Amino acid sequence: MAVAPTAVEDYVKVIYTHTEWQPEHITTGLLAARLGLAASSVTEMVKKLVAQGLAIHEPYGAIELTPDGTALALRMVRRHRLIETWLVQHVGYGWDEVHDEAEVLEHAMSDKLLDALDAQLGHPSRDPHGDPIPAADGSLHRPQAVLVTDAPSGGVVVRISDRDPVLLRHLEAEGIVVDAVIDRARCDALAVEARASIWVAAT
Repeated sequence: MAVAPTAVEDYVKVIYTHTEWQPEHITTGLLAARLGLAASSVTEMVKKLVAQGLAIHEPYGAIELTPDGTALALRMVRRHRLIETWLVQHVGYGWDEVHDEAEVLEHAMSDKLLDALDAQLGHPSRDPHGDPIPAADGSLHRPQAVLVTDAPSGGVVVRISDRDPVLLRHLEAEGIVVDAVIDRARCDALAVEARASIWVAAT
């Protein structure tokens, strides 16, 4: 059975983004949890990614993308983050609402329309959550940043994970958004889930 292109795109994007801001490798178990799928289904899909030259995987080991897999992942990440930025800046969506919409639109939008959208936005380098947006050639700049828990004096918020919309709404209500300054005392007052979702650069 042929693998649906959208499934391939979703898998490589999740594999890429899992290690984008932290060093822990992704396994089939972690990938299944991220995708909300059975581990057996994910294992079979990973085998197909390997067969297509998009991933490297040894049984019970980490899953890594090949150069071709990384290139495809970056194309999808670019689509996703540009769409999120457009939805916030031009359609009026909140930053907590855009992820699921972008998941759908990223597979349907043509390259021509995506390039026009990029130009309309002024070629942004990051999305509303601070995640870097790859350029059309796959290059990107990821700022130096650490989890706020690892910043002794706090710092400028560089990135906030978009996994939990409820948390995003709470942080926004507290004034904790990208480019805000957060000090140690304010960090210590945050819930554990919030502290694990915020990356800062030293001031």
